[in-house]
Amino acid sequence: MARSSTALPQRKTTGPVAPGDPSPVQTDETLRVSLPIWGGVECTYNRVHDTYFDQTEFSGHSERPSDFEAIAALGIQALRFGLLWDRHVRTGSWDWTDRCIHSMQACGIRPIAGLLHHGSGPPHTDLLAADFPEQLAEFAGVVAQRYPEIDAYTPVNEPNTTARFSGQYGLWYPHGRSPHQFLRGLLNQVKGTVLSMRAIRRERPDAQLIQTDDAGSVTSTPELRSTAELLEARQWLTFDLLCGMVDRAHPMFHYLRDRGIPEHDILWFSDNPCPPDIVGLNYYVTSDRFLDHRTHLYPNELRSSEGPFIDVEAVRVHGLPEPDFGRSVRKAWQRYGRPVALTEVHLGSQPAEQVRWLAAACQAMQQAQQEGVQCAALTVWALLGSFFWNEMVTRDNGHYEAGVFDVSSGAPLPTPLAQVVQQIAQGEAPHHPALAEPGWWQRADRTCYPWLGAEAVERAA
Repeated sequence: MARSSTALPQRKTTGPVAPGDPSPVQTDETLRVSLPIWGGVECTYNRVHDTYFDQTEFSGHSERPSDFEAIAALGIQALRFGLLWDRHVRTGSWDWTDRCIHSMQACGIRPIAGLLHHGSGPPHTDLLAADFPEQLAEFAGVVAQRYPEIDAYTPVNEPNTTARFSGQYGLWYPHGRSPHQFLRGLLNQVKGTVLSMRAIRRERPDAQLIQTDDAGSVTSTPELRSTAELLEARQWLTFDLLCGMVDRAHPMFHYLRDRGIPEHDILWFSDNPCPPDIVGLNYYVTSDRFLDHRTHLYPNELRSSEGPFIDVEAVRVHGLPEPDFGRSVRKAWQRYGRPVALTEVHLGSQPAEQVRWLAAACQAMQQAQQEGVQCAALTVWALLGSFFWNEMVTRDNGHYEAGVFDVSSGAPLPTPLAQVVQQIAQGEAPHHPALAEPGWWQRADRTCYPWLGAEAVERAA
C-alpha cells in the first residue's frame, strides 16, 4: 500500500511461514487460565468518499441471528457488538438491533455496545464537525433509553487510529491530510465519548466505559529519538484525555497548541474527566513501529507523512524484539492503574499462525497477572473474519480473511481457532499441534530491514 500504507498499522498481514530458530509459544496443559474471554464481530462501518463499507453485511452477520448461538457455544462471556450510529441512520430501524440484543440475552452473552467503529457519523456530519460530539451523545442517550439492560459501552472504537486514517492520511472520510485535522478529529471523538457516557449514565448510572485504541511501541535510530518519543506519547492521547491528564504540563499540550488546537479545547478534558473503567488495547503484529532516518536504505513509498524519515513495522526490523502483548499491557497498567483488557486479538494469516498468536496473547496476559497487573479480559476479535483490511478497507478488492469462523461459504464454519477459544474459556491453557512451532513473528526470517545497533534494541525491550 501507499503511505500511506506501509507506515500505517497494517494490522492484518500474513508473514513468512518457513520454520526458524526461536522456541514455540510455551504452554502448560496443567495450568488453569483465570481470564474472562470476550469476543468481537468485526463491525467496521467506514466511509470512503460516498461509499460505505459495512463489515456486518459483508460477513452475512446482518442476516444470521443464529451466529450468536455459535458464538455462545465457544464460551464467550461478552461480545463487542456494533450498535452503530451511522448504520442505524442508514437503515432507519431498530428491528435488527432488537433481534440481536434479544438473541444475546437468550444465549447469556453480555453485549458491549460500540456506537462508532471507524465511522465518521451519518452523512449529515463528520469527525471534524463542531457539533459532532453533541450529536453522538444524543444518539447514545437514545440507545441507553431503549436498551437499559446494556451496562457496557465503547462509544467510539480506536479514536486515535480513526482520526489518523480520516484526518491525516486521507484514507477515510472526511479525507483530511493535516496534523490539525487529525487532532481535531481525535478530540471530537474523545469529547463525544465523554458526553455519550454522561447521557448513558443518566439512564444507567453503573454503565462501564470500555475504551479501546491501538497499542504499540515506537522505536527509532538514535537520530530520531525525540520524534519516536513524541509519537509514542501521542499514541496514549485517547486515554490521557479521558483520564483528565492533559494539562499545561502534559508533554502533548504544546504539541496540540502548536497544531492549532485552542487551549480551552485541550483543557476541557482535564475539567471533565471520564476515565475508562477498563483500558482496552488493540494490539496487532504491526502495531509496534520503527522510525529510521536512513531513507536511502528503503523503498521511497515507506517514507512517513510525519517527516523526512521511514516508518515501518518493527516486526520486520532485524535486531528488534519480537511483538509482545505484555509490553503494552504493562505500560497501560503502569500509566493508568486501571484494569486492562486486550480488546482485539487477531492475526490475518493461516489458521496455524492464528492459533499461535492467540496463545501468545493468553500467555502474555497470564504473565501480566502474575506480576500484579489487573487483567480484565482477552478478546478474540473478528470472530467471523474481516474483509478488505489488507488495503485498509479503502476498496472492495475481494480479500477475505477468516477468524474463529470462516464465512466464505455463507455459513460460519469453525476454524482451528474455535477449539483453542473453547479451551481458554474453560480455564485451560491453549493446546494445539500448531503450538509445537513458533509463530512467524518469532522466526529469523521475519525481518527484511537492516540491523539497528544495540541502543535501539535496548530502548525497545
